[in-house]
Amino acid sequence: MTHRVYRVVSFEITGPHILHVHFDDGTEQVIDFKPILAGEIYRPLRELSVFNQVRIDAEVQTLVWPNGADFDPETLHDWPRYADAFAERAREWETRAA
Repeated sequence: MTHRVYRVVSFEITGPHILHVHFDDGTEQVIDFKPILAGEIYRPLRELSVFNQVRIDAEVQTLVWPNGADFDPETLHDWPRYADAFAERAREWETRAA
């Protein structure tokens, strides 16, 4: 199994917890992060003031937040393939925390 290397080149915040992400191969994804904002790392991003501090890390070329939250750029690139599994994991994190 190979792991493709993609780089995030730009993004726009297009709504609450929604980013339009552009990649170095010319593709783009519109990602609604709200369903996966759970657990110790991602729950703080529910606050829009935190979520909107997103930036591109110059070294690894992916989205990062000040609290240390990030995503593998390949995951972002192929988000439709991963979204359901991330949402399921988020539900599990919330169940454990309750």
